[in-house]
Amino acid sequence: MSRAEQPSRRTVLAAAVAAAAVGAAGPVAAAAPARRTGPPGGLVDNRAWTSYSDWRAGSAAGTRATRGARPGLVIAAPAGTTDYTDPHTGRTATWEYATWTSPVHRLPVPATEAIASWNAHTPAGTWLQVELTGTYSDGTDTPWYVMGRWASGDQDIRRTSVDDQTDGRSTIWTDTFSIDDAASGLRLVSYRLRLTLYRAPGSKVTPTVWRLGAMGSDIPDRFTVPASVPGLAQELNVPRYSQEIHAGQYPEYDNGGEAWCSPTSSQMIIEYWGRRPTAGQLAWVDPSYADPQVCLAARSTYDYQYAGCGNWPFNAAYAATYKDLQGVVTRLGSLTDLETLIAAGIPAITSQSFLKSELTGAGYGTSGHLMTVVGFTADGDVIANDPASPGDDAVRRVYKRSEWENIWLRTKRYNASGKVVSGTGGVCYLYFPAHPSARQRKALAAVGVR
Repeated sequence: MSRAEQPSRRTVLAAAVAAAAVGAAGPVAAAAPARRTGPPGGLVDNRAWTSYSDWRAGSAAGTRATRGARPGLVIAAPAGTTDYTDPHTGRTATWEYATWTSPVHRLPVPATEAIASWNAHTPAGTWLQVELTGTYSDGTDTPWYVMGRWASGDQDIRRTSVDDQTDGRSTIWTDTFSIDDAASGLRLVSYRLRLTLYRAPGSKVTPTVWRLGAMGSDIPDRFTVPASVPGLAQELNVPRYSQEIHAGQYPEYDNGGEAWCSPTSSQMIIEYWGRRPTAGQLAWVDPSYADPQVCLAARSTYDYQYAGCGNWPFNAAYAATYKDLQGVVTRLGSLTDLETLIAAGIPAITSQSFLKSELTGAGYGTSGHLMTVVGFTADGDVIANDPASPGDDAVRRVYKRSEWENIWLRTKRYNASGKVVSGTGGVCYLYFPAHPSARQRKALAAVGVR
């Protein structure tokens, strides 16, 4: 959770404008088939490359696709070497690299925002970079933007977003591509992703990437969103962890407590799926600390540029470091979408911001907070594992449906000073098995994720 009612370090999420005109798109290369739009109204599009044929469809320079139960992309023969100076350590090292570039994906929903997600294994001595470029609705192109430099560990590089990326028409806000002036009608109509895999020179180890994709969206400006009609009464048995019991722990990872809502929520769902860190992974944690796995999650999601654990794709990538889990960042359209997921046994992590007076029973206000939706009451109210609780035994909360849905889905709100600021517009993380059941696949497809 960002510190209550302070401006978020994510100066983010300039909201889109409803019914903005979209200009004619310039010519683009043949698009890969879309994997369906997401929430009702066609406001969100997800595209992911995950299969052997997906990886074969891209342009490779030193990478190759691998078959198997979980197809992926690895380094075959490096395309060259490069020096990288880590901005957070000052160390310069030489790395072999290889690249893969996706086909052009034409967005069925011309977008004001895009967020990339990836799932990968990066053994010691390896890391990766994800970039995005696209075409605007006026036919001109964006630069190649860095969406993240990532490794599961922190011994080789410091995982990081990259600030100060803009062409005066779009900007990268930590992990989010955003059109600067949505009211102008400018939109992103297509994009490509580029993946660069790095390893120490002469090494035989390689990163393995199983999933790469992006979510594009055009969510209209809205201060209020009507509540959906309740349709499910069910609760999933998700572990409950408090972020607040970690207050003051590990200042190098943003000092625990209210700053750790995202990794705490991530750890709850990771363990819901039966995955836990090993004793070796937790050996560095002070043995007097409760729930040491939350400390590991914070360290493993920490973005050294953002100076916090709230980088959305970094959290999804962390979840996917556990055996046979996938993680994606997307947007949903209503609590009906969440009901669809819960009915299939899939909890979700949602991002919202609100005044203390706007969410009955919360007892706090926040400029940005993550919590885990685990079910719904018979009246349709939201059952959430809210990590902003004084202890693990207080994490389970019930929030009024209409209040909760509004603070999650709106894109504009008033802060405590009366200033208009942004909302997240339905952002959530979804973590699910690499090989979902038929029921889970159907539920995921219903919300636009495959």
